[in-house]
Amino acid sequence: DLLIIACSLEKMVDEVTKKTLAAIPLLSTKAGPKDGALWIQRLKEEYQCLIKYVEQNKVADNDWFRLESNESGTRWFGKCWYIHEMKKYEFEVCFDIPVSYPSTNP
Repeated sequence: DLLIIACSLEKMVDEVTKKTLAAIPLLSTKAGPKDGALWIQRLKEEYQCLIKYVEQNKVADNDWFRLESNESGTRWFGKCWYIHEMKKYEFEVCFDIPVSYPSTNP
């Protein structure tokens, strides 16, 4: 019975994830910070995805992060939070995009 429950839960998570991803625009430009105009196009796509994802989260009352980048899109920063037992835990987020992105993950 436990195996059936675990398999059902895994299937539900996959379906929820698939539904979420289906509503977010896909990235089509493969470019990194050293790719000039292509990188600007990639940043536009990244922002469109983030905006759509944040909108979805707000509609679902699941708002949990804010994220923005520097002008060149190579440093991202913001906050994420989690509420547990009526107490809000907030964390700063900061990461750099490597010059070899998207071949190398941040």
